[in-house]
Amino acid sequence: MKKIFAEFFGTFWLVFGGCSSALFAATIPDVGIGFIGVSLAFGLTVLTMAYAVGHISGGHFNPAVSIGLWAGGKFQAKDLFCYILAQVAGALFAGGLLYVIAFGNSNFGIDNTQAGAFAANGYGALSPEGYSMYSAFLIEFILTAFFLLIILGATSSKAPKGFAPIAIGLGLTLIHLISIPITNTSVNPARSTSQALIAGGEFIPQLWLFWVAPIAGAIVAGLIHKSFLEKK
Repeated sequence: MKKIFAEFFGTFWLVFGGCSSALFAATIPDVGIGFIGVSLAFGLTVLTMAYAVGHISGGHFNPAVSIGLWAGGKFQAKDLFCYILAQVAGALFAGGLLYVIAFGNSNFGIDNTQAGAFAANGYGALSPEGYSMYSAFLIEFILTAFFLLIILGATSSKAPKGFAPIAIGLGLTLIHLISIPITNTSVNPARSTSQALIAGGEFIPQLWLFWVAPIAGAIVAGLIHKSFLEKK
């Protein structure tokens, strides 16, 4: 149960910290943190919680990461369902609290015809810069694959000890710097689910991509690492 709670709280912090930075701090005129600040916020959530609870659960905080680690032979299949359930629950709880907080502003409203509504992910008309479904799928696939390669390499027994959370957190920051204009950055099905369900509209029919592409990328990365990069 400790592992499940660690995944719940870790994913909660990722969604709460990362998405709240996009919702509350990124768009303030002149002093807003912009997408660079949002990228750092997402990276810092993973870095901090990896140090806080990573020693308990492994610090996945992401269904694609759990599945990718399983594909790479680093995680047991019997634990997948409970981990994914905890991650999605943590993300939904964070999203719900963000909605309650945002509702405290009399000007708050969700226009789910606009890209990035409630920090949701999208493609086509719901992409921040109008990128197609194919572009969105490809970038989510590639970035999640490399995120898994970073995780698998940084947590290897041969890697320098104690630095994995830094590499993983900076990796997630870089991923956001690359792809916020394309999909508003997912690489995490739980994070996408929480925001899409609250934003509603066409974000919900598009949610499939933000499960399929990250999971496919994670599986490919796990198999690549297991077959070609892992020292036997």
